[in-house]
Amino acid sequence: MLGREAATLVDEYQQADQYVETLHATSLPSGVYFYTLKAGNYVQTKKMILLK
Repeated sequence: MLGREAATLVDEYQQADQYVETLHATSLPSGVYFYTLKAGNYVQTKKMILLK
């Protein structure tokens, strides 16, 4: 866990609705990654395991 940012999928204000974003991880090595979801005051960080 080096603490480097691997990708940013969305970094803009969006109206309330349902959205789908896809992470194309072809250039990322297998490993454990953390992702953060932010919406207003809500912030949640979770762990993702990428296996190739």
